[in-house]
Amino acid sequence: MSALLWALIALPLTVGTLLTAAGRHADRAAPAVGVACAAVTLGLAIAVALRHPTAQAPLLEDLPVRLAVDGLSGLMAVTVAAITAAVLLFSVGDIGRGESRARFFGLMLLFSGSMLTTVTAASLPVLLMAWEVMGATSWALIGFWWRDPARGHAANTAFLTTRAADLGLYLAAGAALASGQANTLALNELAHTADPWLSAITAGVIVAALGKSAQLPFSFWLSSAMQGPSPVSALLHSATMVVAGAYLLLRLEPLLSASGWGGPVVAWTGAVTAVLLGLVAVAQTDLKQLLAASSCAQIGFMVLAAGTGAVTGGTVQLMAHAAAKSLAFLVAGAWLTALGAKTLRALRGAARGYRTAGIAFTVSALTLAGIPPLSLWAAKDLLLAGALKESVWLYAVGLAAGVISAVYAVKALWFVWRPTPVSGSRLPHSEPPPLLLLAVACVGLTALALPPAREAVARVLRTTAEPAPLAWEFVLSGGLALLASAVVWTRGAPAIGAPWRDWLRLEAAARLLLVRPTIRAAHALAVFDDRVLDRTIDAAAHSALSLARWTDRRVEAGVDAAVEGVASTTRALGRWARRPQSGQLHQYLAQAVAAFTVLAIALVFVR
Repeated sequence: MSALLWALIALPLTVGTLLTAAGRHADRAAPAVGVACAAVTLGLAIAVALRHPTAQAPLLEDLPVRLAVDGLSGLMAVTVAAITAAVLLFSVGDIGRGESRARFFGLMLLFSGSMLTTVTAASLPVLLMAWEVMGATSWALIGFWWRDPARGHAANTAFLTTRAADLGLYLAAGAALASGQANTLALNELAHTADPWLSAITAGVIVAALGKSAQLPFSFWLSSAMQGPSPVSALLHSATMVVAGAYLLLRLEPLLSASGWGGPVVAWTGAVTAVLLGLVAVAQTDLKQLLAASSCAQIGFMVLAAGTGAVTGGTVQLMAHAAAKSLAFLVAGAWLTALGAKTLRALRGAARGYRTAGIAFTVSALTLAGIPPLSLWAAKDLLLAGALKESVWLYAVGLAAGVISAVYAVKALWFVWRPTPVSGSRLPHSEPPPLLLLAVACVGLTALALPPAREAVARVLRTTAEPAPLAWEFVLSGGLALLASAVVWTRGAPAIGAPWRDWLRLEAAARLLLVRPTIRAAHALAVFDDRVLDRTIDAAAHSALSLARWTDRRVEAGVDAAVEGVASTTRALGRWARRPQSGQLHQYLAQAVAAFTVLAIALVFVR
């Protein structure tokens, strides 16, 4: 069974790499190859979701590549593969023949493959590698039309913001290594780490997840990401990068609980993001910006679920949101292609002029709005039940966020269904079938929140101990959603000021509080380096040279004279020592022998 798991991640990564490397030579075959690869990947995802395989391969000493599929990762793998297949099928008509189709479909498959690897990763090294590939491919896809400087700037903003937050995952990996988890760095073992390493791992994971999922204070990068092609936005917002952080928090919910503080921090961050970014969505006059802000808000509910332990509700929310948001972005892209407009005022009557797209968008908006029975509200009730168990105030904030979601969803519907028709009678490419397929998927996924399906999902996730919402909670939430929707439909959405339309000016705040101080610090360090360190080093060098010259003139001359004196004395002593070695040595010896001979004879005669 491990072969299925290897094939699940290897197929999109390999085909995506080949298409990207082939370039324009493969443009004609790229759409067919991309869609076929996505379809096969979907089949593999269904197979691994049913069989729950594991796989392992050597990487580094005591750090193998480990992949595993359980209930949560199995459901997520199917969601990622299904949305990818639908989006690529739509892209066949949306990405024209004059575009670099091989590069587009190749990068999309790489993007999807890295998300599938993230979903099935069972250890931190694998998660880190997939996390990095996902960030790099998102940068390339957002800046797909790279000749436009504005799109390149948007891609850089998104990449650098998420990249800064990604450092948290490295902090978590380093803390896990320091704690003694070096043998496996298994994700399911992180919760068993002792403090202070447990807190460091938790903090790192939270920062990385919030950055990837565009939660406060990182939300502004998602506004820039709208510069990419519509299929990129559909895939990025629904089932890949933007939900990757929420998925990671749901997966590591035991880690958040074990830390003691991680759960409340995550829950309140998600709830506040859902409220504030929901208001940002209400303030938008651009459809794609409205959908982007709503992604932050809707993912805030998933983050809230992870913080309160409501994994079932968060998972159902994630799956239904994936279908609804991909559908909404594809329709927005189709209208943009057909009409050349994306502002809400310019799209008045778009749903009437293009009925298939209009119906599909209505299904998506009602799903996001929380209007019973076609809504994400039942999923939100599941996770709000967990919030109510933790805190009444947390539940109240989540409930308010749900009401706001009805306001921005119905606001979009109000504009596209106004009786002012747009010109034209049909969308280009005959309104691609993925729109209807995803609309059916939205309807089907809302059934997951019904008691029988909810219990089945809980059994798959093994989260049967989570609290279930009571009847009064459904009545309260559904009633508030209907009331808010009725008010918006009859009187229009409330006017909200410029700071909200500018995404709370978060990017400006980031530049003011982080980017500019960092650049100024870097400049100050550069000036310090140039004016202090360089001058100090130059002065030290000049001093060393001066000392060397003085030494050469004064000390070295004396040393040379002393050495010369010693050498002269040595030479004189040598000459004196060599004198006995001249020719007179033999005379001396002969005289000594004669003297000793005479002395010896004299002694003999005397005796």
